[in-house]
Amino acid sequence: MLAPPPPGSGLKPIYGSGTPWLIEVLRYTRNPLATITRHRKQFGDITYLNSFGRQIVTPLTPDGAGEVAINRTKSLAAEPAWGFMIGPFFHRGILLMDFEEHRHHRLILQQAFNRTHLEGYLREMQPMIRERVAALPTGDGVRMLSEFKKITLDVALEIFLGLKLPRAEADRINKAFIDCVDAGLSLVRRDVPGGRWSRGLAGRKVLEEFMYRHLPAKRAQRTPDLFSVLCHVESDEGHTFTDADVVNHMIFVLMAAHDTSTIATTTMAYYMARHPQWQDTAREQSRALPAEIEYETLGDFTVLEAIMKESLRLNAPVPGLLREALQDTEIGGYFVPKGALVSATAMVNHYNPALWNDPETFDPGRFSPDRAEDRSHKYAWMPFGGGAHKCIGLFFAQLEIKTIMHNLLLTHEWSVPADYRWKLDYTTLPVPKDRLPVRLRRL
Repeated sequence: MLAPPPPGSGLKPIYGSGTPWLIEVLRYTRNPLATITRHRKQFGDITYLNSFGRQIVTPLTPDGAGEVAINRTKSLAAEPAWGFMIGPFFHRGILLMDFEEHRHHRLILQQAFNRTHLEGYLREMQPMIRERVAALPTGDGVRMLSEFKKITLDVALEIFLGLKLPRAEADRINKAFIDCVDAGLSLVRRDVPGGRWSRGLAGRKVLEEFMYRHLPAKRAQRTPDLFSVLCHVESDEGHTFTDADVVNHMIFVLMAAHDTSTIATTTMAYYMARHPQWQDTAREQSRALPAEIEYETLGDFTVLEAIMKESLRLNAPVPGLLREALQDTEIGGYFVPKGALVSATAMVNHYNPALWNDPETFDPGRFSPDRAEDRSHKYAWMPFGGGAHKCIGLFFAQLEIKTIMHNLLLTHEWSVPADYRWKLDYTTLPVPKDRLPVRLRRL
């Protein structure tokens, strides 16, 4: 039992395995779906997992996930939860804010992702993506995770920062991001030289120095990139960002933008290699549509849309919504004590056989209007989260992903051996351990 409910509350207790946290973390990172399936069979609608010396309450139903996302009683907070995991490396990012402060920052930040700016980002990124995709190496053993990461980092640096950096400098910034992300799940959470945590702290310093060095130029002149937009954007009430706000949001948004898009495109490439009929169908549609994508034509890429949604279902780049209970509360009639971490985990719903037909099978057709399995529940499909903290960059991510894959389909085909199955590394964000080697051929 996690904690006994208060007498007379009528609430039910939450049960978990009680496995020591190090063993539970190792089991989970080895096979999270097996862990979730085992807990659902043993404990029903809700359970808890031990992780890093904390208990993480995990609803195992879409209703439970919805309660966490909507947070009607405001008894759950993102900042202390994400602060525990990644606070030293991404502090003051939009994900690590709550309630009125979160609303205040989001109202300003979302101006940078309105339709006018999205149309501008799309125009700016297309020539660059076309050039990067055309220059991809070909032959056997091309590591698609690595290649996509270079492309999405270049997009982030040029479209978000408005900077063209030498490869060595871009690689230095990329390494700093990787070190910050990796540090979040460090087993040793102290500044021990040579450890993940220490590298993450050093990475944060690199990113701050980089942003502050370029900030004066962005303040001085309006340019189409996100960095400049955040320097000048204001809410309807006239509120603007301080220098520290701009730097903190840029570091977080850059990480979120290029890591998540990299995982999404890599996952799409994997399943399109294993299911070439879907690759052929998507290519046929891309050839029938203009090579230059307009904002208005994004919805015409229905095949890529379905493949993207199914790929995000099978491998959600962001594992879930993490919160901490600010006070004793409840989820679905179960008692959650103050101080407990709470996670609405995407995989829980994305692989729930009550919501999806044969959920472990790649089947983009499940998103077609006549089947619409994603409509079985509002939180059946939740790769972008939900509630007040729903991903602010989801539309940017989708247009970037479609642009990359559209250009790849027009210029290349790729394959993997028939018996190839990737193995994902869940120690940070879910990426293939072998970086997805494919046979890439130029058309």
